[in-house]
Amino acid sequence: MTAIFVSADWLQEHYAEESVQVLDARMLPPGQEAVRDITAEYLAGHLPNAPFFDIEALSDHTSPYPHMMPRAERFAVAMRELGVNSDKHLVVYDEGNLFSAPRAWWMLRAFGVEQVSILAGGLQGWKAADLPLATGPVALPEGEFDATFDETQVKRLTDVLLISHEGGAQIVDARAANRFNAEVDEPRPGLHRGHIPRSLNLPWNELVANGALKPEAELREIFARAGVKLDKPVVASCGSGVTAVVVILALTVLGARNVALYDGSWGEWGSRDDLPIEK
Repeated sequence: MTAIFVSADWLQEHYAEESVQVLDARMLPPGQEAVRDITAEYLAGHLPNAPFFDIEALSDHTSPYPHMMPRAERFAVAMRELGVNSDKHLVVYDEGNLFSAPRAWWMLRAFGVEQVSILAGGLQGWKAADLPLATGPVALPEGEFDATFDETQVKRLTDVLLISHEGGAQIVDARAANRFNAEVDEPRPGLHRGHIPRSLNLPWNELVANGALKPEAELREIFARAGVKLDKPVVASCGSGVTAVVVILALTVLGARNVALYDGSWGEWGSRDDLPIEK
């Protein structure tokens, strides 16, 4: 089985190998778009030959909700254009906060890529180790990429409504506690405050230290404190389906089997007036 995390040392050592390919999956947290230009930041410095895996651009733009999964064929075309090959060992990284690399890891796996790892420490850790960076756009020859979507990875609104009403799985919300508890407005305008009834709160950043997941024993304690049982099915949710994947990543590391993403997350649920909301 492919390691979920690889170190900067490992990547540096294997960088030149034909079978390894690196993708830059950094992404801005909501609300930062007005003050930062993520594409310009990417062009100013990224790992050598790493194309920009732009989660924003790779989402389904026919949906009114943010960061919904695209159709498999569209994703495959986008990957080929970036020069990505589905049979290689893909290593994804973000700024070093473990904010968006897990979503890229999850998307690639959900579309059938067998070998995907996350660079522990991300861009920050790579820079701290004084390893080489490149600037400007990356133009690679067209990749070979086949995508088939694994439907079991995603839950839709009707599934989540049923689970919230009848049980059968644990809904784990990865948003900050003050958002979950309806104490502050959502960073995306037009959304209600609150959470899905009967969901549990486990803020994603509690699982992270220095751009990687905390040690397994600590992760187990954090899930236990949040009331999450590792042997029962989990549906992870958040603001827009990105940081919920940090919860999925941690559960995967701990060997949990039946874990899915509510892709619409609060961006969908909190935008509706016809759904139950707990404050």
